Amino acid sequence: MSIEIPFTKMHGLGNCYVYIDLVSQLIDIPSYSDLAVKAADAHTGIGSDGLILIVPSNRADIMMRIFNKDGSEGKNCGNGLRCVAKYAYEHGLVNRKSFKIETLSGVVDAEVHLKDGQVDLVTIDMGKPVLDRKRIPMKGGDQEKVIDEPISFNDQTFNITAVSMGNPHGLFFVEKIDEAPIHELGPFLADHHPAFPEGLNVGFIEKIANDAIEYRVWERGSGMTQACGTGACAAVAASVLTGRLSMDETNTVHLAGGDLYIKWLSDSQHVLMTGGATTICKGIFYL
Repeated sequence: MSIEIPFTKMHGLGNCYVYIDLVSQLIDIPSYSDLAVKAADAHTGIGSDGLILIVPSNRADIMMRIFNKDGSEGKNCGNGLRCVAKYAYEHGLVNRKSFKIETLSGVVDAEVHLKDGQVDLVTIDMGKPVLDRKRIPMKGGDQEKVIDEPISFNDQTFNITAVSMGNPHGLFFVEKIDEAPIHELGPFLADHHPAFPEGLNVGFIEKIANDAIEYRVWERGSGMTQACGTGACAAVAASVLTGRLSMDETNTVHLAGGDLYIKWLSDSQHVLMTGGATTICKGIFYL
């Protein structure tokens, strides 16, 4: 007998996940990892970048758990957080415009912005970027921070800046985003490089203005995606660290799926991310 699982499919700038509400309903799911793999398949499932569960929390108003399309569990997802915030507010899981969401990397503050009674934009306080090499984590090197550090690939040398936003990101600056070696360097660093014991989200940045960058990303466990919220935050942090962007400015990050607005605050050192969240469809998945 199959298990009937009500779901909502949502996306943040094209970064789409299947969302399952386990706060207002109880469903006996044998394996979240297996469900993520099956649901993400575009031919025999629903089709997505993975699975996000909305579950009760003892530390916050709700909790988000993320499973990539390969079944691995992630610690944080910026686009996912915005969608969870939208779902939670519109479905009455929370009754305030500002509330807290727990992730495996910690608790974050969320604020929804309404238009015609519906959630239009969401601001997430993503917390402080982690810059310490050991906490990212990244092996090797003499410096505590990884800023424009050389790394080799196929007899070529690239300069990497590493930042964690609850999950590890390696950022590379390029002259032209369309010529970035995403499909070559991305999968190698994401899953195979010995310097990154937990893998890596690999991002490429082109500065196009004093307050704007183009950004593309290869995500560990999912491959190339339309957008990555934590990656956009990490990209702005890396750009500030290397003198390309300024703190306390609202910087626009242009991703393949749309724009995010990122500000790194000098007083609290927290990164604020604002962007949209969209409901695609709802249905029943038969497991």
